[in-house]
Amino acid sequence: MRRVRDWARRLKTETLALYLAARDPRTPWYARLLVAGIAAYALSPIDLIPDFIPVLGYLDELVLVPLGIALALWLIPTEVMAEARARARAELDGKGPRSRVAAAVIVGIWVFGLVALAWGGWYAWRVAHVATGFAAKTVCSGVFVSGRTPGAVVAEDIAAYRNPLLAPVTVAVDRVGGVATATMFGLAERQAVHRNGIGCTLVLGTNVEALKAATPQLPPVARAPALDRAPPDARLEQALDEAFAEAGSVPTRRTRAVVIVHRGRIVAERYAPGFGPDMPLPGWSMAKSVVGALTGVLVGRGAWRLDAPAPVPEWRSPGDPRGVITVDQLLRMSSGLEFSERYDDPLSDVNVMLWASGDTGAFAAAKPLAHPPGTHWEYATGTTNILARAMRDPLGAEYAAFPRRALFGPVGMASAVLEFDAAGTFVGSSFMYATARDWARLGLLFLGDGVWNGERILPAGWARAAATPALPGSRFGAHWWLRLKRPEGAAPVALPGDIFHAGGHAGQYVTVVPSRALVIVRLGHSVPGDPWDQEAFVARIIAAVPP
Repeated sequence: MRRVRDWARRLKTETLALYLAARDPRTPWYARLLVAGIAAYALSPIDLIPDFIPVLGYLDELVLVPLGIALALWLIPTEVMAEARARARAELDGKGPRSRVAAAVIVGIWVFGLVALAWGGWYAWRVAHVATGFAAKTVCSGVFVSGRTPGAVVAEDIAAYRNPLLAPVTVAVDRVGGVATATMFGLAERQAVHRNGIGCTLVLGTNVEALKAATPQLPPVARAPALDRAPPDARLEQALDEAFAEAGSVPTRRTRAVVIVHRGRIVAERYAPGFGPDMPLPGWSMAKSVVGALTGVLVGRGAWRLDAPAPVPEWRSPGDPRGVITVDQLLRMSSGLEFSERYDDPLSDVNVMLWASGDTGAFAAAKPLAHPPGTHWEYATGTTNILARAMRDPLGAEYAAFPRRALFGPVGMASAVLEFDAAGTFVGSSFMYATARDWARLGLLFLGDGVWNGERILPAGWARAAATPALPGSRFGAHWWLRLKRPEGAAPVALPGDIFHAGGHAGQYVTVVPSRALVIVRLGHSVPGDPWDQEAFVARIIAAVPP
């Protein structure tokens, strides 16, 4: 304690001495200007490096301000600084005249320091819980849904991001209880629990026992007959060789599965070591296209109308401008709702919603309007979870079983697992696992305009509408992509005009090419950055298959 008091006294002495020296006429003008700038910057809300930039956002408080003080001390003449320190000690000991201005400066700096410390601790605590939530959920699903080992998920998935915020996170797995527990330096604990049929759920606002007790009973999905296979083709095999190759010595593409279906037959298929045809793998945002299909089922039943306001309880108050947002605008992400889709900010809307919110649909529905509905397109993961939650309105007790009865069962997607949040809403934006072959079945359903084995699953024309731009010039349709973002500097490729894609984080794709009767599935873990070029891969596949 004595050391802390001594340190605090030295800090007060140096602060007051710096102020007194800056007022001394012998101090050069540029040193006085620097001291004034440091004080103004330290006490202002302006940052040279914004705080939302992970790690770097705190360099101003931790490095820039101290460096500025050190430079000011170097610029002030030694004799002036010595006298200023003596005067400062005298004033603090009560032996000299008191300066109200100096006292105010000292109080201001101490208040600023305490506020910055409190805010920084609060921010770090929230970031830590986002990191541990991500790790717990990722390991839980990787182990209990995909059937991988915890070590493999941590080493091959989490570590691949090379994110310093994830480095201190450790994950323990209870295989008997079906629980993954993540902590950062032993703190900020988050748990994810596995429940049969609905995968893993982050334990937020509840506990493991309560979630297990609330596990819904789901109907089984029969395994469908395997798709026919065509003889191997040398050109397709060469394209797959390239898809599984790495561009450099450090893996970044990490292709894990490829399935290509042409005219109803599998013409090429391959898996990376440790992965196989029976392993469900994450589709990330490809789940959005599944929610788009489920929306189509509700429209086909007459339960929803595309042009009708979405049934969102938070928007029903008289005068709420969000009350006019339609189902179609949510599907096309032109709702106008505010939503931050920044993945480099750990506390952006998308990260907090997925990794720190127990009710993903309510989180997104609470956002205000940023633009009039129907006038502005912006990719927003939250809108899908608003749709997924709104499906409770017409479905009631049928809600949990709806994806299986309406889509997975009829199409034969027996491996599909659509995971729920703690509030009981399936996280249709991001959390779905299926084998590569079952992801191909989703593509085949849309290739066939929503008809499977003669049974109409989706309304006539639904697939065509999904591939229609949300707004003029948009590269997004109704929860399907029309054009994809490509790696910087990639050579242009020519693709058929009717192509559309389900796309997910880290290079998950189901590409549908109606004019070529072609479905191309690629699953992997292409991080960091965007090293996978799906459009170039698709162009090569199209060139290798007959018309």
